[in-house]
Amino acid sequence: MTATKGSQAIDPIRLASAPAATLRAQRGDRFTSQTLLLLLPGLIALVIFLFLPLINVALESVRPYVPGKIGGARGVPFTLENYAMLLHPVYIGYLGKMIWCASIATLIALVAAYPIAYVLARTRFRFARVSLIGLLVGLLFLSALVRVYSLELSFGTVGLGRTLAGLMRVTPNSRTYAEFLVILGLAHHSIPLAALLMTGTIQNINPRLVEAGQTLGAPLWRAHLSLTLPLSTPGLLSAFLVCYTINLSAFVVPMVLGRGKVHFLSNLVYDRYGELANFPSGSAIAMQLLLVTLVITYGIGWLVQRRITGGARA
Repeated sequence: MTATKGSQAIDPIRLASAPAATLRAQRGDRFTSQTLLLLLPGLIALVIFLFLPLINVALESVRPYVPGKIGGARGVPFTLENYAMLLHPVYIGYLGKMIWCASIATLIALVAAYPIAYVLARTRFRFARVSLIGLLVGLLFLSALVRVYSLELSFGTVGLGRTLAGLMRVTPNSRTYAEFLVILGLAHHSIPLAALLMTGTIQNINPRLVEAGQTLGAPLWRAHLSLTLPLSTPGLLSAFLVCYTINLSAFVVPMVLGRGKVHFLSNLVYDRYGELANFPSGSAIAMQLLLVTLVITYGIGWLVQRRITGGARA
């Protein structure tokens, strides 16, 4: 049913929808301007405290090093000598050891944290859930030095170090056992964070899917592997990327538990800045650490997302 105004017919449905569309467009414009105003202070702080220091580090990394002088030489042409030194086999060995320890520790943390997250998401006992969440949050807020030295006392030479080293057929002061302690320390730091990150994802999975799988004849473990685990992939990926990024940039754990035998790039940056006052070299190592972290984390995220999208289309 339509009404006329002059010589034009007016559709009531179109008349009712037109103001709504106009209102949505106005709200969109208002939302964009309000959002920009709200984000402006944060963006300014981000530029001042993150991007400008990164630009300063990048500029420092291409300046020549002058022995006895704090900071690189200014007023001279830039050089790539600081980056060329990173191609030395020693630096490549440090880089490979850092990636190896961080990868193994992150995988161990995910395997250990997944059952904890599942219990948090599925338990019906409020006291148990609150207690477990409090324990995980308490571990996150506990000082890193306290946690690291507790591991040193427990698994060092004064603790179970000699026994574990004997089982591994190495000495407690060997590089292999130092790597074991570093991986243990990184996993110890990552487990609470990974468990909390995966809990929300598992909570959103309908538990009746597993029950349906069991009804169709699948055992409980197979139903979980076929349903719960694939559906919790977003939470696993988020926990992996966050924990892996933190482990790659770890400083206290390799410094204390590495015992001078295991160095991460963050420790080399500290040595160049603090002990040698070689700011250009330290800046180049810092930029290398940033680049490696970004490439690995974004590369893994892209591959996993592409595989998930390809599987969904198939």
